[in-house]
Amino acid sequence: MKPIGLRARVSAAFAVGALLLSACVSLVSYELIRNTLFAERERTAVRAAYFDATVVNAGVTGPVPDVSEALSALDTGADRFVLLHLGGEWYSRTAEPAAGTAIPAGLQEMLGRGEAGAQRIQRDTVPALVVGIPLSGSAAFYEIVSLQELDRTLQLLALVLTAVAIMVAAGGAAVGWYVTRYALRPLTVVAGAAREVAAGDLGTRLDPDTEPDLAGLSHAFNHMADQLARRLEKDRRFAADVSHELRSPLQTLEAAVSVVHRRKDGLDERSAAAVTLIAAEVTRFQSLVEDLLELARSDQPVHREQIDVTELARAVCRSRGLPEDLVTRVPGTPEIWRVDRRRIEQTLANLIDNAIRYGGGPIAIRLGTAGEGRCFLEVDDEGPGVAEEHRPMIFDRFVRGPAANARGGGDGTGLGLSIVAGHAAAHDGSATVLDRPGGGARFRVELTA
Repeated sequence: MKPIGLRARVSAAFAVGALLLSACVSLVSYELIRNTLFAERERTAVRAAYFDATVVNAGVTGPVPDVSEALSALDTGADRFVLLHLGGEWYSRTAEPAAGTAIPAGLQEMLGRGEAGAQRIQRDTVPALVVGIPLSGSAAFYEIVSLQELDRTLQLLALVLTAVAIMVAAGGAAVGWYVTRYALRPLTVVAGAAREVAAGDLGTRLDPDTEPDLAGLSHAFNHMADQLARRLEKDRRFAADVSHELRSPLQTLEAAVSVVHRRKDGLDERSAAAVTLIAAEVTRFQSLVEDLLELARSDQPVHREQIDVTELARAVCRSRGLPEDLVTRVPGTPEIWRVDRRRIEQTLANLIDNAIRYGGGPIAIRLGTAGEGRCFLEVDDEGPGVAEEHRPMIFDRFVRGPAANARGGGDGTGLGLSIVAGHAAAHDGSATVLDRPGGGARFRVELTA
């Protein structure tokens, strides 16, 4: 399972924190508003109930009380319902038979002791408030006040506060995303600089003054880049010095071996075989020295000039006894490229030699365009191809794939493809290996031309 990124974790933390904070604020606000509204509604209902109770009490205190007239004199509206308990009977303004059942028994007992009270109930699934006031004698007055509108208001308030909490959480996530993007921007610069160094630009450095909080990291990165550049320069000089020192004795050795090799027919069988082996190894050793020299000067600037690369590729084929018709130019590809002739010639030569040694020989060499200002070279072979796991390292120095051992190509130096990658990078390009349709390998070099 792929781990969650730092930006996503920080954004989630901001969102959760904002949600918890907004939820707490919303809950506290809801309770305060709810209690305030209920308290105000109860005060209003109690005042109205006492006023109505006074009117009813005045109408039922005579010798012949007219309960209906007393109740009809009340202006209760649509949200209030009044009941009168007198002489063991229940009276109301409507003909509702079970009106008395809406009054809680506890509230009735309280009024039986001469105490006024109020209690919230559910009347036909609608919240309501019952206010009970004792009257003269044993009479008791009850007023049921509907709280439906207040309940709807509180539901709307809860919905609004929930929406606000969700929006605050989303805002927290957005703030977290922005903050991490801003905070990680210096690290993005460091990552970009590291990629440039890995791509071969050893002059890349970071400015410590850009982000003072990361000045230590910038200094450490610059020191690492300096040390790496010095190490690579030391290695390059060492390879160049060793190669130069070896060329003279190698030339002398090659001349001496060639003299003996020309006279091997006069030697016995074992001596002739030994001379042939020595001559082959001297030739291979000389190729290795030449490749090392080429690697040592691979960091030199590219000398670009107008080159007919198609004709250059055909010339390389002729020098190796290959037919010129192997070279094809994709329609629309310019004939003249502005490249370094020596580097492109060696790139083609190394790819063709690699196909001859390990791929059964080249079967196609293509030249084409790879976008605005970019061109490519492709060399196809009919060998076993390159396994996926070996492709990332096949362009490294002294790396030889399984095909080199399987096909017995023991005369390679292991530097040819590394030189190809170096020449491609010098032209602001890259070297890759792919599967050829139908089997085999396809080596592709893209470059700026």
